[in-house]
Amino acid sequence: MPALLEVRDLIKHYPIRRSRGERRGVVRAVDGVSFEVGRGETLGLVGESGCGKTTAGRTLLRLVEPTSGDARIVSDGGERVSIFELPKSDLRVLRRRVQMVFQDPYGSLNPRMTVGGIIGEPIRIHKLVPKAEIGSRVLHLLEVVGLDPRHALRYPHEFSGGQRQRIVIARALAVEPDMIVADEPVSALDVSVQAQVINLLHDLQGQFGLSYLFISHNLSVVRHIADRVAVMYLGRIVESAAKGELYGNPLHPYTQALLSAVPVPDPTRRRDRILLRGDPPSPANPPSGCPFHPRCPIAVAECASRVQQLVTVANGHSVACHRATSSDSA
Repeated sequence: MPALLEVRDLIKHYPIRRSRGERRGVVRAVDGVSFEVGRGETLGLVGESGCGKTTAGRTLLRLVEPTSGDARIVSDGGERVSIFELPKSDLRVLRRRVQMVFQDPYGSLNPRMTVGGIIGEPIRIHKLVPKAEIGSRVLHLLEVVGLDPRHALRYPHEFSGGQRQRIVIARALAVEPDMIVADEPVSALDVSVQAQVINLLHDLQGQFGLSYLFISHNLSVVRHIADRVAVMYLGRIVESAAKGELYGNPLHPYTQALLSAVPVPDPTRRRDRILLRGDPPSPANPPSGCPFHPRCPIAVAECASRVQQLVTVANGHSVACHRATSSDSA
């Protein structure tokens, strides 16, 4: 599958300063992340709250400026455009190709604008259709996301959470993007509404050929929509594989612990929970060596001094754990 987005060694550090402005350290929000998203593919980016997955997504849209690294959008002709090297005057081109769906739909909608105005604004800014046709385009997009076109005259506060998220999705589709970064798009919704929105995203992907970077802490939701999954811990990707491979054969102890905590809709079935000791370390003061070793049930002395990079073991399955790779090779 040809790549649409290529990310290499993405780093985002936030400086910690004293009251006098002196720098006394950094928060390593994203600490060397690399991945690819193919055309028409959904990559699920999962991990605990605070692991850096949202920061990674926002950095790709230049909503947050990176500390270092490279991210490139690949055109249909194979030309690679560096996102981080684009001058701010050219960011409108990036906005056209990559859109974002935020976690809080109400917070991402202008309460003073009607739904028709919200969806029509990006069409007008990018001059996608003549002004006389913007209204009909808006009504069509409302139908596409499952809303009544008559809702175009209403305001965001008149809708439910699920309907607002559909409005946000319609606004993202308005500029005909190649890719959508979905940041926890269903975590604020009821379970029944979550399923509706996930099914909508899946249908839209097939209809428009979209690629998704789907950021979530809910592994059940990611399993339903993703093609591949990357697991983040303390600013790093610790495991990446195709969905079936990762859920069926998790290699990293952190991934195994996450999957053991996923609820099973069967009261007669018991699961062996893996309870991690301690709390996640602070990204302002990460541990030496493997960042997971203070909580890892299989850690040895070497884990405290050796930083393991992602190693591909088989079939595109990569893991950053020297014990997992050594046992696999053995």
